[in-house]
Amino acid sequence: MRNLRSTLIGAAFVVATAGAVMAQDLPDSLTIGTEGAYPPFTYTESDGSLAGFEIDLGNAMCAHLEMTCDWVAQDWDGLIPGLQAQKYDAIIASLYITDERRKVIGFSEAYYKVPARFAVPVDSDFEISAEGLSGKIVGTQRATSFERFMNATMPDVEVRLYGTMDEAYLDLVSGRVDTVMADVVAMQSSFLSSPEGEAYEMRGPEFTDPQFFGYGAGVAVRQDDQYIADAFSEAIKALREDGTYQELSDKWFGLDIYGG
Repeated sequence: MRNLRSTLIGAAFVVATAGAVMAQDLPDSLTIGTEGAYPPFTYTESDGSLAGFEIDLGNAMCAHLEMTCDWVAQDWDGLIPGLQAQKYDAIIASLYITDERRKVIGFSEAYYKVPARFAVPVDSDFEISAEGLSGKIVGTQRATSFERFMNATMPDVEVRLYGTMDEAYLDLVSGRVDTVMADVVAMQSSFLSSPEGEAYEMRGPEFTDPQFFGYGAGVAVRQDDQYIADAFSEAIKALREDGTYQELSDKWFGLDIYGG
């Protein structure tokens, strides 16, 4: 019995020590890459500072983990290459977790999940389907789930790609594209609720197929740094439990965007 007790105490000490080492392995500070051009999730203020839901949430997660976060703005299609080139340590930029991306980078648990839809002129009469969009031009952001969805499911529909969704919305208003595809929260908050978006509405079904739209937006890291992503997963859970997440979601969207 004495030897068994010693063994159990020793095992408990090893587990506790391992946990302490993992906590110590977290860096004191992180550099986080983001787009800075996807309001209200991230955008750039007139003074060059970054703001938005993901900036607030990222800072709250870092505070919970007792780390300092420094933010770097990066064009969307350069985010993953920049991470791999060690320009920053993590990405918080509405980057959806997909099986394809998991082959090259690691992720935390999802911190929000919303469906995608199309925005069209209110006075238009076409339906959202491969047949209904035949002869139409669809605008969306390059290197996104929206682009992959269009190429895979509607290969005969012309797709025009943009560096940011704001550029796509401008071309929708000017008549250069017939419709745009984006996630419903960003589209409602940044376009449809604006004066320029009053003549437009969402149409068609909500698209959520994990093959294209993944499992929600997560914090991305290099595969060797999965322990950092795991720490962010713990922070997401803690902020959900203490009400911080809900406060930030209400502040930026007026609703809980965490999703199922």
